Amino acid sequence: GRSTFLGSKSFFATSLSLSLTLLCVYIYISHKHSKTKIHGVLRFTIPTHFSPSYSSSSSPMPPNFYRLCFFPFLLCFSFIPCFSLDEQGQALFSWKSQLNISGDALASWNVANESPCNWLGVKCNQKGEVSEIQLKGMDLQGLPPVTILRNLKSLTSLTLSSLNLTGGIPKEIGVFPELKALDLSDNSLSGEIPVEIFRLKKLQTLSLNTNYLEGVIPTEIGNLTGLVELMLFDNKLSGEIPRSIGELKNLEIFRAGGNKNLRGEVPWEIGNCENLVMLGLAETSLSGRLPASIGNLKRVQTIAIYTSLLSGPIPDEIGSCTELQNLYLYQNSISGSIPATIGGLKKLQSLLLWENNLVGKIPTELGNCPELWLIDLSENLLTGNIPRSFGNLKNLQELQLSVNQISGTIPEELANCTKLTHLEIDNNLITGEIPSLMGNLRSLTMFFAWQNKLTGNIPGSLSRCGELQAIDLSYNSLSGSIPKEIFGLRNLTKLLLLSNDLSGSIPSDIGNCTNLYRLRLNGNRLAGSIPAEIGNLKNLNFVDLSENRLVGIISPEISGCESLEFLDLHSNRLSGSLLGTLPKNLKFIDFADNSLSGPLPPGIGLLTELTKLNLAKNRFSGEIPREISTCRSLQLLNLGDNAFSGEIPEELGRISSLAIALNLSCNGFVGEIPSRFSDFRNLGVLDISHNRLTGNLIVLSDLQNLVSLNVSFNDFSGELPNTPFFRRLPLSDLASNKGLYISNGISTRPDGLGSSTPNTSAVKLGIAILVAVTAVLVLLAVYTLVRARVAEKRLLEEEIDSWEVTLYQKLDFSIDDIVKNLTSANVIGTGSSGVVYRITIPSGETLAVKKMWSKEQSGAFNSEINTLGSIRHRNIVRLLGWCSNRNLKLLFYDYL
Repeated sequence: GRSTFLGSKSFFATSLSLSLTLLCVYIYISHKHSKTKIHGVLRFTIPTHFSPSYSSSSSPMPPNFYRLCFFPFLLCFSFIPCFSLDEQGQALFSWKSQLNISGDALASWNVANESPCNWLGVKCNQKGEVSEIQLKGMDLQGLPPVTILRNLKSLTSLTLSSLNLTGGIPKEIGVFPELKALDLSDNSLSGEIPVEIFRLKKLQTLSLNTNYLEGVIPTEIGNLTGLVELMLFDNKLSGEIPRSIGELKNLEIFRAGGNKNLRGEVPWEIGNCENLVMLGLAETSLSGRLPASIGNLKRVQTIAIYTSLLSGPIPDEIGSCTELQNLYLYQNSISGSIPATIGGLKKLQSLLLWENNLVGKIPTELGNCPELWLIDLSENLLTGNIPRSFGNLKNLQELQLSVNQISGTIPEELANCTKLTHLEIDNNLITGEIPSLMGNLRSLTMFFAWQNKLTGNIPGSLSRCGELQAIDLSYNSLSGSIPKEIFGLRNLTKLLLLSNDLSGSIPSDIGNCTNLYRLRLNGNRLAGSIPAEIGNLKNLNFVDLSENRLVGIISPEISGCESLEFLDLHSNRLSGSLLGTLPKNLKFIDFADNSLSGPLPPGIGLLTELTKLNLAKNRFSGEIPREISTCRSLQLLNLGDNAFSGEIPEELGRISSLAIALNLSCNGFVGEIPSRFSDFRNLGVLDISHNRLTGNLIVLSDLQNLVSLNVSFNDFSGELPNTPFFRRLPLSDLASNKGLYISNGISTRPDGLGSSTPNTSAVKLGIAILVAVTAVLVLLAVYTLVRARVAEKRLLEEEIDSWEVTLYQKLDFSIDDIVKNLTSANVIGTGSSGVVYRITIPSGETLAVKKMWSKEQSGAFNSEINTLGSIRHRNIVRLLGWCSNRNLKLLFYDYL
């Protein structure tokens, strides 16, 4: 064969070099006896181009003689690399030469070896034939070597995974008759799956996952009757799952998830794969019902068909899958009730059915699944009570029932689930008190029961749950005081008790929660002062104590909260002056509607990260400190309804970031509008009404982004800027500025009264005509305004009727509740894609509503829905839903 031929070549080269070497030795020895004879021999032996002429009398040996003697060694070594490596090795080395290898990944692939059997990733059988090639996790950058390696007839396993291979799978893949395992996963392969693969009758493992393969799954898949593992997930495959899949009686693992265009129903024939252990078809477009034949899969341990388009009920036959450990059917459109037969699955560990359309009660039979550690039935339409039988689940770690219509009380039996770490029952209709036995859940890290109808006190026994990190009991009717024992939880990071009926004071023990990150106690009846101990909380980032009855000063110790970014104390009864030093990382401050007094300290300028400052409805006095100009990130500044005086500082105009609103109304400011106000090119709302400002309004004429301007009740004069914006301003926003001109030289200010001239009659006639014309114009304006309002109302009604609405959880509001509150007063933020409003719906819940800019609507709106709508993570703001019509697109979020 080929190896014998290569061996003869090597033998020939060695023999030839040895003969020439002996000849050189003979000539050298004979040189001493007969120089002439030697020269003759040399002339006969050495080609003329090797031998320059030289004298026969020369005693030294000619130089070319030594070259000739060295030639045999060159000849010998030149044959070694060329002919020592066998045909298999040459094929592999040929593939290596075509790759763009990073580093020395295949350094052991050396042509000096006679056989590749010792090369990295290569194994041979007893005959010295290559039987396995296993290469993983290298950056080889090239094409699959199938065509080059087609002569490796003894190959049983070919693994080329995570090698950055490109191109298509060659059709020659079908020429390996002994191949049992083919793994080309995690590359950048494209094109269709060649049908030639399905000629490999001995194939047991086929892994083509994590590539860019397109087209359909060939029906010829049914030819591979010996197949045990079929991995096709994370590609771009389309079409339906072929019914021939049912021919694979030995199949144990079938994963084809992550192919978004895989459609059709789960074939009934899948039930014929009775040895199936893992069925993974998640993140596809599979639709229709889960076939009842699924009950034939007696060995199946995991069924994962989540984030797809399944509908209809879960078949009762699922209860026949007695080996089932994990059932993942979340994010579908499955309807009907949860089958009670699931309660017969004694090995069931994880049950994830969230975000479907399931109705009815939670089966009490689930309490018969002793291995269950994770139950997530949230975001459905489930009713009834939380089953008391859940107390039997000793291994239960996570119970998530959020966003349903579950009623009744929290069963005390849950206290038996001592391994429970996550209890999430928020957004339901649960009533009654929180059981004191909850303190037995020593492993509990998260307790969410917000947006229910809970009453009574917060049990102090929760302090025994030493691992608790997050408590959210907001939007209930809890009463009594906050138990001070809660603040003994050293691991607590989030405490949210907003919108309840809590009273009493904030315990000074709060200073013990040194890991506290988020604190929301707003919307209660808390009284007393803000404890100074809050300054011990170095990790505190978000504090909302608004809408309570807190009194006293803002404790200077709060400056010790080095990480604080959000501080909301509005609508309390706080007094005293504003601190000279506040935490320097603050981004949001709202102290509105209190009784704070004194000057605004210059230290406010140290808050360079501040974006929103609201000090409205207090008793602040004095001038605005010029240092405020260093707050270069400020987007909203509201100093309205105070007692500020003096001139508006020119430096205020340097804050070019002001984009949401600037409110200086209802103060005692004097002087003219600073010329730097012309730099507020991004400002949306400006209110400087109810002051004693003078001068003209020309400086405001170029503010292109203004949507609201109020300059009423000042002493402005001069001609009103003749721009479309000013022409549309309602008179109420210009009122009580006697010196303002309307336009065209016509003045609103009475002039010349009391002087007698010959033209008095003409003047009176002119005034009469002017009054008449003005009256007509006013009537026309009123008529036009009424028609516009009627048309606007009709258009709004049409738009409300044509809204497309999608809600990801139950929210009690109408679109009109949202639209009528999209006002400048509710603006809390703006960005490149839209404006964000804080809106309270009739149920009392506060939402963040984002109105998309019209130019951004089509792209950013869909992108945000697709991204946030598919994320389910506790540290990301939840997208609660969205609505749109031809003119408006709104996104609804949790308000944090």
